[in-house]
Amino acid sequence: MKHEFLRTVLFRDLNFLMTMAMKGLVNMKNVLFSNMSMSWPIKLSTEIMFKGACRRCLCLESSGTALEKENNILVSHLAGMGVDVKMVRKRQPGVLKRQLTNEEGLKKFLQTKGANKEAVSNIISRYPRAITRSYQSLKERWEIWRSILMSDLEIVAILQRSPESFFRSGNNQNMQKNITFFCSLGLTRKDLCRMLTRAPRVFSNSVELNKQMVSLLNEIYLALGGENPDDFVRQIVSKNVFILLRSRKQVKANIQFLQLSFNLDNQELLTLLHHQGGDLLDLSNEYLKKTLGNVKEKLLSCGCTETEVDRFVLKHIRVLYLSPQNLNDKIDFLLQANICIQQILKSPLVLDKNINTIGSRIEDLGKVDYNFKIHGIGILALSKQRFAAKLEKLHCME
Repeated sequence: MKHEFLRTVLFRDLNFLMTMAMKGLVNMKNVLFSNMSMSWPIKLSTEIMFKGACRRCLCLESSGTALEKENNILVSHLAGMGVDVKMVRKRQPGVLKRQLTNEEGLKKFLQTKGANKEAVSNIISRYPRAITRSYQSLKERWEIWRSILMSDLEIVAILQRSPESFFRSGNNQNMQKNITFFCSLGLTRKDLCRMLTRAPRVFSNSVELNKQMVSLLNEIYLALGGENPDDFVRQIVSKNVFILLRSRKQVKANIQFLQLSFNLDNQELLTLLHHQGGDLLDLSNEYLKKTLGNVKEKLLSCGCTETEVDRFVLKHIRVLYLSPQNLNDKIDFLLQANICIQQILKSPLVLDKNINTIGSRIEDLGKVDYNFKIHGIGILALSKQRFAAKLEKLHCME
């Protein structure tokens, strides 16, 4: 009797657990199917053996080991769409093991926005987790981006260049809060458009993180004796949005480095930051030290004085963006073209041009007997259109 009673209780409890399991799986299926498309059907089996008793219940056929394998149907489907599966395995291999994905829905969504087949496959290849986003999430985020950018094709272009900026976070509310915060700083829609185009990841930052950087800029400006921190912050962020992707420690170190390296007082430092100096704040501190050291070494070796070097760098501080090899090659090339170092110091913008452009322009000007010693080298730094117009005039004067 005792054993019979225990067996009855056991079977009753098992029946209850099986019923609850069935309800849970059905509910889970309904929720998932309402938001995602299936790349691989969930197979159900009724075979489970219990020790001491044999009962049937609903269960997933996949074992823990099977879940570690790639979803072959998904892999084939992605390959058929032109996705670089090797790149997917390298970047986000876990995506290929998923049973529920929305690659077909994503493709249709992007195509309605003007993306062609190649664009869709490129986006998925570069950021595979894009296929896990639901239609509703895609729609909401697109509407937010569209409130800043002028057209759908602008968004598609950004997605091809930086897909993670759009798909990395599904927190649309956070992005909307960031837009509200940036607008509170006085940034215009044009500013936001430029920020989203150049560094879309800043909109995925937590609002608190962006506020911390703005707070730091305020503190620095006031500590240096500035009187209008709001204008300063707006100017820095609008010109160099990448600063919002850097740490507070890095930005502080860069500002201290600039002040100490050029022995600037607070007002001189503020003036520098208001102009080109703010463009450097997103660089790593080690890179700044390396490039400044190289500029000084190179120019001193060409016969410049310490004072001339400092004056040159402060006049065109963006020269610190150039890698040592890049800067040295350009200076050597100009010197070989019989352009003296003093001319380079007077026209530093020529160093912003790539070496091939400099070479072709020197060659073109040589054909019209242009004299750099008389007319200077500023012509080498002109825009493409202005240089072409100037060259045409020189040809007419022959």
